[in-house]
Amino acid sequence: KPKSRIVWDNELQAIKIQAWWRGTLVRRTLLHAALRACVIQYWWKQKLAELLEKKRRAMLQYYAREKWAVVRLQSWVRMWRVRVRYCRLLHAVRIIQVYWRWHNCHTRGIFRGSYELTASQLGLELEIFLGSHICRITDCIPFPIKN
Repeated sequence: KPKSRIVWDNELQAIKIQAWWRGTLVRRTLLHAALRACVIQYWWKQKLAELLEKKRRAMLQYYAREKWAVVRLQSWVRMWRVRVRYCRLLHAVRIIQVYWRWHNCHTRGIFRGSYELTASQLGLELEIFLGSHICRITDCIPFPIKN
């Protein structure tokens, strides 16, 4: 073979080796960049999931606190309504007692009574003795409580 041709073949082989090496370096660089991008994307997805979980938990706590406040307010209103009704009944009982005490002093009759207060009702038992007449009153007054 002529010497110029051997040099030319060696240069071609050197160019091929250099091209192969540059391709290897580029592929390795691209692989490292792709791996780094995957690591960053994985980290970002984890952070996003954590942020969403924190937001979901905060909304759940807010919802629970709001419902608890509503239930508490409803119970206060119900308790206030029962108390108002109880106070009205107690006032009525006291008016009846005062009237009958005054009546007993003037007619020499006897008035006895008792009441039982439970969570859902007021039970009244009244016995009125006027000479030979006896009047018994028994009544249960329910409170308007939502079960």
